[in-house]
Amino acid sequence: SPWVHSSPSPSPPPLDVGGETMERGERAEPLTDAEREIIQNTWVHVYENCEDVGVSVLIRFFVNFPSAKQYFSQFQDMDDPEEMERSVQLRHHARRVMSAINTVVENLHDPEKVSSVLALVGKAHAVKHKVEPMYFKILCGVMQEVFSEDFPEFFTAEVQMVWTKLMGAVYWHVTGAYTEVGWVQLSSSAV
Repeated sequence: SPWVHSSPSPSPPPLDVGGETMERGERAEPLTDAEREIIQNTWVHVYENCEDVGVSVLIRFFVNFPSAKQYFSQFQDMDDPEEMERSVQLRHHARRVMSAINTVVENLHDPEKVSSVLALVGKAHAVKHKVEPMYFKILCGVMQEVFSEDFPEFFTAEVQMVWTKLMGAVYWHVTGAYTEVGWVQLSSSAV
């Protein structure tokens, strides 16, 4: 009979980011409740020091990937990390980055909110700032490096794996916004 197959589909687990395209690679696996708790418990320690950690992340990012500085008028010509550290524009951006991650972490129970926050970040960087999306992948990696170096007692191997999963989801959402606004090439040799 026709209605036999129509069992209701289960509601999607939190942070299920749905759909997948070749350019964006594997869609992120949703985080389990236990993983969400791990992220939130470790983030508390990072966020208590959010300004310093954010500045450390950006300085390492720009020192290791100097081409990323092209998007920032105030410090695109700076090579000295100590000079970068004093840049108001860099400190301001560091706060914004950490604040965006904080919003994601605080809303892990609400996939819609996570999705909309990261879509806004992606669209702004694609449309307004014309930032190559690959830089997001690199920045996610740099964040994890700095977090685990600055907080080794909290960022065990298990915790790092969970953060890798979260950062994969962050990158997935951000690049989804790029695709939506018609950005053609997601991987680039510009880096």
